[in-house]
Amino acid sequence: MRRSPKDAIESTRKITRRGLMLGGLQAAMVTTLALRMRSLQLEQADQFRLLADGNTVKIRLIPPARGLIFDRNGIPIAENMQNYRVTITRDEAHDVPQVLADLKKLIALSDSEVEDLLRTIQRSGPSTPVIIRDRLSWDDLSKIAVNTPALPGVEPVVGLSRAYPRGEDFAHVIGYVGSVSDYDLSKLENPDPLLKEPKAQMGKSGVESKFEQELRGTAGARRVEVNSAGRIMRELGRTEAGPGENLRLTIDYRLQNYALKRLGDESAAAVVIDVRNGDIMAIASAPSFDPNLFAQGISVKDYKILLEDDHRPLADKSVQGTYPPGSTYKMVTALAALEAGLITPGEKIRCPGYHEVGGTRFHCWKRAGHGPVNLVQSLEQSCDVYYYELSQRVGIEKMSEMARRLGCGIRHDIPMSAVAEGLAPTKEWKAERFANDTSGQTKEWRIGDTVNASIGQGYVLASPLQLAVMTARIASGREVTPRLVRAIGDKDIPIEQFTELGIKPENLEAVRAGMNAVVNSAHGTAKGSRVEAAEWRMAGKTGTSQVRNISAAERARGVISNADLPWKRRDHALFVSYAPVHDPQYAIALVVEHGGGGSSVAAPLARDILLYALADGLPPLAAYPSSQRTRVKNINSTLDLVDPEQVTTTKTRA
Repeated sequence: MRRSPKDAIESTRKITRRGLMLGGLQAAMVTTLALRMRSLQLEQADQFRLLADGNTVKIRLIPPARGLIFDRNGIPIAENMQNYRVTITRDEAHDVPQVLADLKKLIALSDSEVEDLLRTIQRSGPSTPVIIRDRLSWDDLSKIAVNTPALPGVEPVVGLSRAYPRGEDFAHVIGYVGSVSDYDLSKLENPDPLLKEPKAQMGKSGVESKFEQELRGTAGARRVEVNSAGRIMRELGRTEAGPGENLRLTIDYRLQNYALKRLGDESAAAVVIDVRNGDIMAIASAPSFDPNLFAQGISVKDYKILLEDDHRPLADKSVQGTYPPGSTYKMVTALAALEAGLITPGEKIRCPGYHEVGGTRFHCWKRAGHGPVNLVQSLEQSCDVYYYELSQRVGIEKMSEMARRLGCGIRHDIPMSAVAEGLAPTKEWKAERFANDTSGQTKEWRIGDTVNASIGQGYVLASPLQLAVMTARIASGREVTPRLVRAIGDKDIPIEQFTELGIKPENLEAVRAGMNAVVNSAHGTAKGSRVEAAEWRMAGKTGTSQVRNISAAERARGVISNADLPWKRRDHALFVSYAPVHDPQYAIALVVEHGGGGSSVAAPLARDILLYALADGLPPLAAYPSSQRTRVKNINSTLDLVDPEQVTTTKTRA
């Protein structure tokens, strides 16, 4: 059937349109190919010519600058220092042993170091740079840079290394960085590629560890061209690294420095808290150590010295150490009894020197007894029998509940390592703790356990941090919560608004009156550490906790004095305090391991540190009793304190 002329014309039009479309597509493809060929042959010709000659392109990670750490006033306590190092890459070096042998002619490398390097290089990826030597001098770096054409795979690098300019002052607080181990990587679900780099470092303890991710930053990368001899020819491009966040702590560097120096050679710890906002102003553990040793790679000899020191410099006694709180715990027992309505502040209990329970005598520290004493007098003179009697009325459950309300027996969430929970024991706790014990220890709670707990002995344990929180809460009547970090990056951390403790004000006032009498009355156990300046007058409580059992025979012939005992068998000395009495600003807890008496050893140290905080520096001698001023002046003159003229401060105390 023949098509009509009209159909023939329409068919011709369709064919023409399709032809034009196909032709256009072909033209576009040819044009694109032509432009791409032009780019490859002209614009990228040099790059491909070099690659054809045996050059390769490598990707190198760029480590970020680790975030800095500052004290509350902007003084750097962890910073980064320029560091010269030299690296080697296995697949670029070709003959690694020969390259290392040539390098030995330029810098000091022992045979053992070379052997260690060969093992490390073998374990590392073929394209991963391995650090041969860190912290090179400029002269050594220059020698290597000049000879790099003859050292394939070797690259001199200018990097950053962690440094702690304040040395031992902040060792336990900020911790230190160290080499990343396989164990460290095993704990991470998706490890940052930076951490897999040979000799990479990460925070190992303290703030450095707790804020590792924020401080580390993000890695950058650079594309480099390496020739067939393993020498870097040029950099083709880079993505800059993102530096870590800076941290600002709540600690006052000068107060921290003074506290540590004032503790001196003692095995001790002190914690100062701002009662108003919970800021930890100082948290010192003595003796300390230099964290730079760990950041640089501590030697076996130096590490052994630290491990074998019987004063345990590596242990952070301020938060990790837990001690029987001794008589500093009496405020807990008193408040538990007052809140339960089982005693009034004016009620007197007679102390004959002992309290008998179930045929067992529990002795007061004063053998002749204190006679009839009320609440204030019991704290003032630290009468044990008063609290033995209270313990029988109130019981362990209410005592431990009050302890937790005051901050003992709970773990405070601050970014330091191994923060202890302490122990406010209960009957249930003992049953669980000794359920499977094979030592013969009964799992049943005994009345003697309650008696011992009432004066902070037996199973009760508390850290200096917990005792400082307890004191701050008693002083303020609020649930003061400690904090260690003020700001992350440019973002301030809001100050928590503390709620009331829920303890009757009159009961708190009764306990505060007793603590005031401890320091400021004629019969107070800490009267020798009183403050003369009325505006800084303090209240406190002494404590002496036994670390050994005193037998009946020894008690009969006379208890051996601490001075006559080996150091490790002496009592711990404790003191807690707050000031000023009329308007509390700071609270302190101080423990001296095996120090002897709380009144003679711990109280003077705590008083001096507290006065330094109140005066924002060394206080005037007029703040001390006249009989002590010469001694205090001599002590302060021997302390190697930071020079305040060299420390720029912009005080922002709340």
